[in-house]
Amino acid sequence: MAASEARQAVATATQNETEPRLIVEPGLSARVASIAEPVIEQLGYRLVRVKISGSDGCTVQIMAERPDGSMVVEDCETISRALSPVFDMADPIERAYRLEISSPGIDRPLVRKSDFDRYAGHLVKIETEIPIDGRKRFRGLLVGTEGEAARIRQEGNKDDAEAGAAAEILLPIAEMGDARLVLTDDLVTAALRREKAAKREARAAKREQRHRRHKSGQAGHAANQGD
Repeated sequence: MAASEARQAVATATQNETEPRLIVEPGLSARVASIAEPVIEQLGYRLVRVKISGSDGCTVQIMAERPDGSMVVEDCETISRALSPVFDMADPIERAYRLEISSPGIDRPLVRKSDFDRYAGHLVKIETEIPIDGRKRFRGLLVGTEGEAARIRQEGNKDDAEAGAAAEILLPIAEMGDARLVLTDDLVTAALRREKAAKREARAAKREQRHRRHKSGQAGHAANQGD
């Protein structure tokens, strides 16, 4: 691994350990998140959101991702195997439920400051906990962050422009109840690129594991012959 790649890996790992979620769940979902998050982080992933729904029985959906924002099926399986026994012991839900591990999806929630920087240039819709400029719902182009706030270039109609409405607005991330990407062609294209890169990385990791097992087996065979 090159020195620059090593530094990037260390930086990513450090960010994964230290960057908190600024938009979190209330109530029972928060309790589930407090149990799941340490386990997920120990595996090298990041918790995104927890959602509990009872439309078809009870489903506990846990969205997680790698530090680079990618997530493949094998990652979901890894997290599920680790979380299932922990939840069996902690018993956070007082009724039968189905545990579902998933990626955040293409039109994903944004929960950390780095999310708002990573997805700058894409459309977002945001709902704040308290009114800002008399509104709680906003939609527009995500420009990036400034301090602990996200800068949004608002979508407006002709009347807004004639009334002199601000083209951009700063929204404090900690005051958001929900923030997520809006599904667009550009967003789908970017998501497909990340997915392909993640799959290539997963295949390379499997090849490396097989190679190591093969070398270990050869070393053991040579040692037995020597005896």
